[in-house]
Amino acid sequence: MAYDAFLLLSFGGPEGQEDVLPFLENVTRGRGIPRERLETVAEHYRHFGGVSPINAQCRALIEALRPHLDLPIYWGNRNWHPMLADTVRQMRDDGVQRALAFVTSPFGSYSSCRQYLDDIVIACAEVPDAPAIDKIRQYHDHPGYIAPHADAVRAALDTLPSRMAARLVFTAHSIPTSMNAASGPGGTGRYLAQLRETAALVAAEAAPELGWDLVWQSRSGPPHVPWLEPDVNDHLEALAKQGVTEVVVSPIGFISDHLEVIWDLDEEARATAGRLGLAFARAATPGVDPRFVDMIRQLVDERVLAHSNVRHALGTVPTWDFCPADCCVSPKRA
Repeated sequence: MAYDAFLLLSFGGPEGQEDVLPFLENVTRGRGIPRERLETVAEHYRHFGGVSPINAQCRALIEALRPHLDLPIYWGNRNWHPMLADTVRQMRDDGVQRALAFVTSPFGSYSSCRQYLDDIVIACAEVPDAPAIDKIRQYHDHPGYIAPHADAVRAALDTLPSRMAARLVFTAHSIPTSMNAASGPGGTGRYLAQLRETAALVAAEAAPELGWDLVWQSRSGPPHVPWLEPDVNDHLEALAKQGVTEVVVSPIGFISDHLEVIWDLDEEARATAGRLGLAFARAATPGVDPRFVDMIRQLVDERVLAHSNVRHALGTVPTWDFCPADCCVSPKRA
């Protein structure tokens, strides 16, 4: 299929103190989140000057991609500028007919995949004569995603006093259990299945001799709604009680050091580990690792050269180019 543009589609984040609350209101619109909860989360951003690192990371990724993609590159966000509808309008004005969108989340669930498809539909509906936009497939088990995470785990292990005493703790953004249950065609728990596969692949490549766990971070819902557990801090408590003395925490659910990574792990989880007497090392995320950048080029080639039947995948949880209508539906609709 012919494409004449590439779209980097991401979550967005504030770029100054005055942006923080408006950004959080965009993120939580329609969810009934109390104002006091927004104020609490706002303090996480204000701790870093009101600036989320995600926008700078998107800019860096775009610059890293330019030498590798023979397509004009655009960037649009779900929750903050550049807003997706504004980007779609610019694409239309530039004469783009059909674009291929790369989403900065490798996994399948409503919030990490389906909602981005909905964002595209809504943005295109706002722009007369908008270009067609197709989303690139999920990439949780692509070698270009697994290898940088595995190398980062090895590097983190090398900073600990005794490598063989360490436990690997893989983390990802928690979601409501109902959202996980609805993820995948017809509701197959795809989000959890993909993350388990990613964790297993990274562990096998980085340190097959060590034990590992998959845990969760960044919960934001009301207490009465079940979310995926355990929380990383609760899990560190449990490991300490079991006699574990060293941990490597690897945020395999993230492609770069989002605010959730640097706050929930570098600040809160590190503090928890310090209180428990655990030696703590946090593994890096792919960012602009050349293998990750080349992964994006390969994913573009998969779609542009669909007849080649080349598909890069290390796992068995399947991926596909176009999601069925009953895939990762909103938990409210489910």
